Amino acid sequence: MTPINNYTQEELTKELQKAKEEYASYQRQNLNLNLTRGKPSPSQLDLSNDLLKEMDGYLLEDGTDARNYGILDGIPECKRLFAQLLGLKEEALIIGGNSSLNLMFDTLSSLCLFGTGGEKPWIYYFLNGTPVKFLCPVPGYDRHFTCCEELGIEMIPVPLLDDGPDMEQVKKLVKADPLIKGIWCVPLHSNPSGVCYSDEVVSMLASMETAAPDFRIFWDNAYGVHHVYEEVSLKNIFEECQVAGYPERVYYFFSTSKITFPGAGVALVASGPSNIAELKKHMSAQTIGHDKVNQLRHVKYFKTPENIRLHMGELAKQLRPKFDLVETWLDRELRGTGLADWTSPKGGYFVSVNTLPHCARRTVQLAKEAGVVLTKAGATYPYGKDEADSNIRIAPSYPNLDELETAMKIFTLCVKIAGMENILETKYNH
Repeated sequence: MTPINNYTQEELTKELQKAKEEYASYQRQNLNLNLTRGKPSPSQLDLSNDLLKEMDGYLLEDGTDARNYGILDGIPECKRLFAQLLGLKEEALIIGGNSSLNLMFDTLSSLCLFGTGGEKPWIYYFLNGTPVKFLCPVPGYDRHFTCCEELGIEMIPVPLLDDGPDMEQVKKLVKADPLIKGIWCVPLHSNPSGVCYSDEVVSMLASMETAAPDFRIFWDNAYGVHHVYEEVSLKNIFEECQVAGYPERVYYFFSTSKITFPGAGVALVASGPSNIAELKKHMSAQTIGHDKVNQLRHVKYFKTPENIRLHMGELAKQLRPKFDLVETWLDRELRGTGLADWTSPKGGYFVSVNTLPHCARRTVQLAKEAGVVLTKAGATYPYGKDEADSNIRIAPSYPNLDELETAMKIFTLCVKIAGMENILETKYNH
């Protein structure tokens, strides 16, 4: 397809009619394809099936029985494995249950209820009509936004650039407003755009001046070892915060949800010593300990960080053809048309597509009516409000290649239809 701006009204009308005829042919097929969430495929899950057999013992290295109560913050073997994998200190870790999102919400809730570092609980500001605020790099992860919305935390979107959040804007905002208490960060292969934070951005986040003494970075390193094409390094945020004099600034989250089994993996939170002491105090009121048997199972199965990396390499082999296919169809159908642009991530689970302004919702609607379900337009922005109505997240991991190819044919067709409709309406009818 030639650049959209080169078409006359008559040519564009004919092209739209042709696209709608093709679209109708897909509607008649009664398809049911889903690209909404970054779920591992059954074949990816199969790579970890031996984990289910990995329980020929239940004693820890010090003789403790993993089947019984105790060890609130996780077994030492599991702490050691993930500390080595991620470049963290064992004493900085709490090993939780299966969900890092659970740990994020609990951590956020504890800050609202109890505060941190001797500062007022954040609910104090809410009850006084001045709720605390979080910076949200956009496009971003919808469940982060849900956590804030559920707890009454006001969200301020900031642009996510090619190397991380727009730090000039971030620094200006956090320096001026003591009610800005935190920022969400997915520093590697971010959801949905695949952005990886540069060393400079990590250093600035660690060292920037904030008006709020209890400002916290929620560092969701969900894709910290999830490289698909090439490994990308990430500067150690803890070391940077230590050097800058803010050892308690970061809460670091990670899980094996997209390494072994979502819903049956291991999650962790890491932070400075005071933060960890606070979290353990609050955690002790709700549990005596998480699933130590599962923690031990993961340790016995992987044994070393290198084995985890090798396992991730096998997962990457399964994901790579799917990302290649998405790129192929976007390139074939939309490159040079002026109707869309998109990211080409090096890892993670998503591709971010930007349509023409005011076309994302229409694209998603068209796709649904042709049997392809996409993430709701606007979901990658706080409150579901993408002012440009242009961003769409594609999650290619779950469908097989044939299903994904059909879905991408339909998706790119819907982008074209929505874009051409918009141009005909705005350029020629007004």
